[in-house]
Amino acid sequence: MFRTQEIQLKSPADILLMREAGLVVGKTLERLRAAVAPGVSTGELDAIAEESIRSMGGIPSFKGYHGFPASICASVNDQVVHGIPSKGQVLEDGDLISIDCGAIVEGWHGDSAITVGVGTVDPTYLEMTKVCEDAMWAGFAAAKVGGRLTDISHAVEKAVRAGGDFGIVKHYGGHGIGTEMHQDPHVLNYGKAGRGPKLRIGMALAIEPMITMADPDTVELEDGWTVVTVDGSRAAHTEHTFVLTEDGPWVLTAIDGGVSRLGDAVTQQQSRE
Repeated sequence: MFRTQEIQLKSPADILLMREAGLVVGKTLERLRAAVAPGVSTGELDAIAEESIRSMGGIPSFKGYHGFPASICASVNDQVVHGIPSKGQVLEDGDLISIDCGAIVEGWHGDSAITVGVGTVDPTYLEMTKVCEDAMWAGFAAAKVGGRLTDISHAVEKAVRAGGDFGIVKHYGGHGIGTEMHQDPHVLNYGKAGRGPKLRIGMALAIEPMITMADPDTVELEDGWTVVTVDGSRAAHTEHTFVLTEDGPWVLTAIDGGVSRLGDAVTQQQSRE
């Protein structure tokens, strides 16, 4: 493992450890997806997450991070990111919940997020969730050795714009990841292509679009963590961790490594160009 331009590049051995962390996160999120239902509290989801992560030999990377009190971020409806799980926050039919999860295995991090509908959800909200996820995969499809960081940002933005009239949250985005959860570089979810550091083999990034049904402006609540939309509109948030290899992106937090989605994402990206 070494650094170039302050960006940590991973060796093959490092990548295998990150894959272990990624699988812990991916499997935990699948358990959480299955557990989401009306009447379940976000506090209960947090307990499931901590048990799952630790049972697979991982450490919850969020718990204690700058004082964060839980193993997941659970953000409901107009909460965009960093919602604090609570026994008092009980999911209701029609809600949307974003669940962000991180784990450490032997010092290496994995980070991923999903947005899940609770019970019967308005189809327009589900469409927003789909557009958010598709935009994340468009970002992966744009990640090529020798390209530039903002190729990813531009692809995410282009996919969101093609998907509908959604707001793109400006103050939050993806990031480098490795021996720390948050590393250089910051990855915006919008911008012109062809700028920023060159993409190199061994770069690991977490790509995480956050979009809203209306105004993308946000505000942080008094708890110092929870970020909500100013206008009260609903939001969606998706994230995966990937590493760039000579064969392209390997999505470390996807159970199948991203195989089932990357091909379609590349095709869709080419159709937008």
